[in-house]
Amino acid sequence: MKPSSFEYLAARDIDEALGALAEHDGEAKVLAGGQSLVPAMNFRLATPSLLVDLNPIGDLAGVEVSGDELVIQALVRHVDLEVPASTDATSILLARVARLVGHLPIRMRGTFAGSLAHADPAAEWCMVAAALDATIVARSLRGTRRIPASEFFDGLFTTALEADEIITEVRLPLLRNASFGFREKSQTAGDFATVATVATCSVGDAGVVADVRLALAGAASTPVRAKRAESLLVGKEPTPDALAAVARAAAEDVDPISDANCSADYRRHLVEVLSRRALDDALGAAS
Repeated sequence: MKPSSFEYLAARDIDEALGALAEHDGEAKVLAGGQSLVPAMNFRLATPSLLVDLNPIGDLAGVEVSGDELVIQALVRHVDLEVPASTDATSILLARVARLVGHLPIRMRGTFAGSLAHADPAAEWCMVAAALDATIVARSLRGTRRIPASEFFDGLFTTALEADEIITEVRLPLLRNASFGFREKSQTAGDFATVATVATCSVGDAGVVADVRLALAGAASTPVRAKRAESLLVGKEPTPDALAAVARAAAEDVDPISDANCSADYRRHLVEVLSRRALDDALGAAS
């Protein structure tokens, strides 16, 4: 199929892009990587009257450490994150995950920020943003908003982003010396995850868990932060029984769907198995 007719603007700077979005009052779409938007337009699931292309804006493609955060700008491609921007665990985690995001052509064009804006609940980057308490920085002519990841994902393919806003950068806290684990099950290589899990852990000198984060993709209509499961491990020794209880709690607290790929019960089973493996990986690295 072909998209419906639309106008095209190659924005010269962010202010021009924001002005065009404001002028078209919800009828314009932003083009960064286009790996989700263009197929949706071809099937006429998206019918913007104007396409605002950010790619000519050269100063939106940086990755840098700023204070205690890793800053990823709007035009950073998936492939750009395959090489860690620093020696911090946050950058190393991103490099590990980036290699499993789609196929190479998708990684070459698709963007980190665009993945968050699209808000596919099976997307790896949405899960990572939820796990790390990312801050999504959105600009419009009305000003700049800093939206916590916990408030950003509203539902299936739905976010708190307003129609006249553009994600200009995403800020991820540095994990410092924390360890991490990441596990994913997909139908074939390059597919969206059936279920994916990411865990980060810090273990104190006494051998007890000082901090743990566990997030899931593919288990609900949004990425899931398994906070009740996390609470079962903080301040405890990471014994096999304790880890099993955490993984079981993560599975109990999700309400996955059944689809053509698998049943809801199978997804819940994957949540338990992959959560345990991600935690094992993180704690193994910590020790």
